[in-house]
Amino acid sequence: MHMEHGPLAWPFFFLIPIFWVLVIGLIVTLIVTLNRRRWRQAGGPPWAAAAREGTRSAEATLAQRFAQGDIEEAEYRARLEVLRANRLEAGNG
Repeated sequence: MHMEHGPLAWPFFFLIPIFWVLVIGLIVTLIVTLNRRRWRQAGGPPWAAAAREGTRSAEATLAQRFAQGDIEEAEYRARLEVLRANRLEAGNG
C-alpha cells in the first residue's frame, strides 16, 4: 500500500477541523460570557428594557385615558391587569 503523505497524515484530516470548531466555540463562549456580565450590571439585556418601557408606556396611556374619563374604572383595572400579566409572561419567557 502506497501512502503519499505518510502514516501520520490521516489524523490531521480530523484534528484540523476539530481545532477550528474549538477555537470558534471558545470565541462564542467568551462573547456570551462578557455580554451576560454587562447585562447583569445594566439590569438585563437591551431588548428586555425596551419591552419594559413599552409596557410602562402602555400603562401610562391607560392611566391617562382613565384620568380623562374615556374609560370606566372597571375597564381600567381589567386592562391594567392584562398589561401586567403580559409583562410577567414576557419576563419569564
